[in-house]
Amino acid sequence: MKKILVAEDEQAIREFVVINLKRAGYVAFEASNGEEALEIYERENGDIDVAVLDIMMPGKYDGLAVCKALREKSGNIGIIMLTARTQEMDKVTGLMMGADDYVTKPFSPSELVARVDAIYRRVALAQTRPGVRYKERLVSGEFVLNLRNRTLTRSGVPIELTQVEFQIMEYFFSNIGVALDRSDILKHVWGESYVGEEKIVDVNIRRLRMKIEENPSTPQHIITVWGLGYRWEEK
Repeated sequence: MKKILVAEDEQAIREFVVINLKRAGYVAFEASNGEEALEIYERENGDIDVAVLDIMMPGKYDGLAVCKALREKSGNIGIIMLTARTQEMDKVTGLMMGADDYVTKPFSPSELVARVDAIYRRVALAQTRPGVRYKERLVSGEFVLNLRNRTLTRSGVPIELTQVEFQIMEYFFSNIGVALDRSDILKHVWGESYVGEEKIVDVNIRRLRMKIEENPSTPQHIITVWGLGYRWEEK
């Protein structure tokens, strides 16, 4: 059963989103504000696969606050932010707080469902933990990426990753020392049909550096390849 939480204070938009997600096979829970969204999450004992959150919601918890709270509770839940075209900084802030993607209003039903489907596939993969076809672990120096339980450790110390971050690290560890184009990272992690912007890669890289690098401003592992993308260096 595919469960999704939709938090949007504008009733017409919320109903539009919910109808299309139900048609796509999702069980949808509706919230008109952030407080209600968090109550639903707790009521369902965290059994929510994906959350779609409008950034601009009234009350104590706007979309960004709900995103932060949900990510603190779970590294597996998929989170998509609904933003206006003018909310450029909010998009980046949402991604830095742990969102996996954002959709800009106005959007088409097919675009939203495609984004939700892509996030759900990653969440489902993490939940089922299927047997790994080739290796159970990828190792780079003091870092160990466990592909079976989908965890990353550094010298035995766990580093919490979202599913998007895990997939980026898996791509890096499978291509150590290779310069990876932003568009290739985007296709590998978000899928061939992703229609968003490449800057979502940059924001996730920034977030990964904050978790992995001793000094994120002078990274030793995730190296920028100017005009192209990024490269993982093993130290």
